Amino acid sequence: MPAPPDAEPIALLGHKNMGVFEKQWHRPPLPPLDPAADEVVFQIVEVDYTTMQTPPEYACGSTEPKAAVFRIFGVTQGGNSLVAHVHGFKPYFYVRAPPGFTQADIAPFRATLSARIKAKASAKDPINEPVVSMDMVVRQSIMNYTFKQAGQFIRIVMAMPQLVAGTRRELEQGMPVPRSGTHCFETFESNCQFVLRYMVDRDIKGCSWLSIPAGSWKPRPFGGGKPALPGASPLAPTTHAQLEVDLHFSRLVAHAPDTKEWMHIAPIRILSFDIECSGRPGIFPEADKDAVIQIANHVVLQGTNEVVVKNIFCLKECAPISGAQVLSFETEADLLKSWHAFLIACDPDVITGYNIVNFALPYLLDRAAALKIGSFPFLGRVRGMPTKQKDKMFQSKQVGTRESKEINIEGRVQFDVMQVLQRDYKLSSYSLNAVCTHFLGEQKEDVHHSIITELQNGNSDTRRRLAVYCLKDAYLPQRLLQKLMCIINYVEMARVTGVPLSYLLTRGQQIKVMSQLYRKTRPLGLLLP
Repeated sequence: MPAPPDAEPIALLGHKNMGVFEKQWHRPPLPPLDPAADEVVFQIVEVDYTTMQTPPEYACGSTEPKAAVFRIFGVTQGGNSLVAHVHGFKPYFYVRAPPGFTQADIAPFRATLSARIKAKASAKDPINEPVVSMDMVVRQSIMNYTFKQAGQFIRIVMAMPQLVAGTRRELEQGMPVPRSGTHCFETFESNCQFVLRYMVDRDIKGCSWLSIPAGSWKPRPFGGGKPALPGASPLAPTTHAQLEVDLHFSRLVAHAPDTKEWMHIAPIRILSFDIECSGRPGIFPEADKDAVIQIANHVVLQGTNEVVVKNIFCLKECAPISGAQVLSFETEADLLKSWHAFLIACDPDVITGYNIVNFALPYLLDRAAALKIGSFPFLGRVRGMPTKQKDKMFQSKQVGTRESKEINIEGRVQFDVMQVLQRDYKLSSYSLNAVCTHFLGEQKEDVHHSIITELQNGNSDTRRRLAVYCLKDAYLPQRLLQKLMCIINYVEMARVTGVPLSYLLTRGQQIKVMSQLYRKTRPLGLLLP
């Protein structure tokens, strides 16, 4: 799929002061860096992986056309955004060795297994050698644990993460083994997620600080015609981050978050937004019929009360509001394109608001689709990666079963305050008004939803009243985050349990427990079935 434009040129969008405002939205400029002399230190915001062609220096002798590469999104102490592309780590799992299995049996067994997996591989994604390596190790199962009853296990390293599940099935259903006939294997740690596997093995905790030593990283060339740093990587930049680097997985240094030097939190950029729609009397707004008329935004840095950006995008002329940038547009398409340009320019690490996952974000995506704005649904940090939504059933013993939306915004954490409150607090009502009354002792602006369309159809002063209401609705989730210390609590939970921050919001309890089990059993030589 060809990459669409990330954002339309600022000068072409429909507001005369757009270029002036845009200069205030960006992060601080990146300081001069020399890969040979400078260490890079940053805090993790999000971790995922992608499949890409690996440069020869990171292939480690592999002949595969593609490999899995981690993307670690982070923030430096100076507030700069960074993406580290981490190469060279392979997925693996264990099986219990059959009786009489020796080192001499490894080569023929690996060849048999690799041939079987290769025969079932997709023609679209050819694999030269599915099983990268095998070796005998001494481990002990945590199941039916008996002191010092260690045994022989086989560690199987795969070429790609998606091959692990199929290989596991083949082994559990039965494989021919030299001198033993067909054997049904017992597998261990074969369902450990690839991202979690790497974080456990390298002792990396969620939201912890990482260092990349001088001389061990290569910067990717900057976009926008900026000159490349010395020793630049041959790979092109793929994200909107200010700095992209490539390195081998073994060169990343993790710092323990429970030490005084590394307990602090980076100046994470938090964008809180709210939208208003022009509804019809007695009908809840529908994206294919009802326009988005205003989008209010507050951008703050974690750990400060200072508002970095406070603005509102309005359809039709709106009177000025003290302390806020007011951007008025004649068409809804210009409004949505400009808000998209704003999101890319301000580059938030966390996107928050009230009920944004189930309403605001899906509505914006559906509305942009209805208006045929092809450049809009690219809200993540990865260039050309479309933002899509799908229905999801979230099930957890803590919160029960809930219908929700799943929206991919790579590199940015979706921190919906409504979902956080539903997880962590038992309240009689979860409306924004009720929640703010309970925790903050204040309420929303006095504008009933039934008169929103009437205010929009009035004049610039009535639209100003609506804009003040919308700005307050974007500001209150920020107040709730600060009052309840949500970001701090979730960062510390990520550090304690060892999972990325987004897992705490989108996953249940089991992933947190399993992460801690893997971290405790690994140094003891124990394996989880």
